[in-house]
Amino acid sequence: MNCTELTACIAEQAALRYTPAGLPALDLILEHASEVTEAGQSRKIQLKIRALAFGTLAETLVKQAVGSIWTFKGFLATPRQGKSVVLHIQEFQQD
Repeated sequence: MNCTELTACIAEQAALRYTPAGLPALDLILEHASEVTEAGQSRKIQLKIRALAFGTLAETLVKQAVGSIWTFKGFLATPRQGKSVVLHIQEFQQD
C-alpha cells in the first residue's frame, strides 16, 4: 500500500499551471521538521519534498500562504523523467 501522511509547511509554491488535458496542476516544495525515536534513540528529522496537486485541490491549495502548516495525505511516485520522489497530494487540512 502506498499511503503517506505528512505534516509540513509550504516552503515554495509555483504558479498554477494546466496539463495538456486542461487539468489544473500545482507544484510545491514542502518542508517538515520533527523528532522521532529510532532504535531507542531520539533522532531529529528535517526534510524537503516535492509535492504535486491536481484539479480543484490544486486550485484550493494555490490560495494558501507560503509558510502555512498543513497535514497532507497522498501517495509517493517517481516522475517519468526524474529520480526523486514526489508526494501526490490527495487531501490536506489545517494542522
